[in-house]
Amino acid sequence: MTVQPGVPQGQIFTFNWDSKDSKIYPGIVRDRNTFGTPDPANPANLIVTTSHPGTYTRVVTVYVPKQYVAGTAAPFIVTADGDKSVFKPLDNLIAAGKVPPMIAIAIASGGGDAQGSERGLEYDTMNGLYAEFVEKEILPMVESTANVKLTKDPDGRATMGGSSGGSCALIMAWYHPELYHRVLTYSGTFVNQQWPYNPETPGGAWEFAKSIIPKSKAKPLRIFIETGDKDLLNPNAMRDDMHDWTLSNELMAKALADKKYKYQFIFAQNAGHVDGKVRNQTLPEALEWLWKGYKPKK
Repeated sequence: MTVQPGVPQGQIFTFNWDSKDSKIYPGIVRDRNTFGTPDPANPANLIVTTSHPGTYTRVVTVYVPKQYVAGTAAPFIVTADGDKSVFKPLDNLIAAGKVPPMIAIAIASGGGDAQGSERGLEYDTMNGLYAEFVEKEILPMVESTANVKLTKDPDGRATMGGSSGGSCALIMAWYHPELYHRVLTYSGTFVNQQWPYNPETPGGAWEFAKSIIPKSKAKPLRIFIETGDKDLLNPNAMRDDMHDWTLSNELMAKALADKKYKYQFIFAQNAGHVDGKVRNQTLPEALEWLWKGYKPKK
């Protein structure tokens, strides 16, 4: 997780992406110091009246390893919330031959958090829209800005995130397995954060373990999940029995095991939400495990 002497360091590129340039996410904002009210007729639904159109500017940071060969189609990992924590371990892991030379793309959210916010809309909505946003609007800019070529092979594409970024990582691959096969999450928000309410997935990402994974044919996904015994529990006004992060990840592990997925589940003692010490201890091995079996298509 730290710079090692003699290890080639990747090159970093950045660019901004404005809401005015997006056809998919033109932007919403929830007023400051407001949240929402649970629907008395349906505690799984949060009524938000203070969300409205708004603008954002997000930063995209691109890591290109020293070993990248110009013009070749490279595998890559997309991280949520502009998470650049993979950059240094990738330098070391690539140099050691433990993972393939890959591009890392850290995409900041559109801002805010939870229901009624742009980040909540992007990360917690149970559909493939965010993956389509990344595919159509962000990746072409990555290729032109960093002068790289990204693979179209889903086995060479990974997603990563913590908290709602973790639910986003799984949602991207679940709804678009033709785009992504590898998922890495810390304290994934596999709870009921979806907004607006959707009766097809009434529990939001809680439905993954409750119904979606058990009732679906196994997909070609490789999934790493982590939670701590001090992870979040009912952090907002909703009391719908679907806001226990620790339990949701335990249920996810069971659902993945029952369907015989290739998965890893880390349960960290004395660890909180997206615990930094846990990530520092486990991320290099998680990345190595995530990319096991990868063979670039000729």
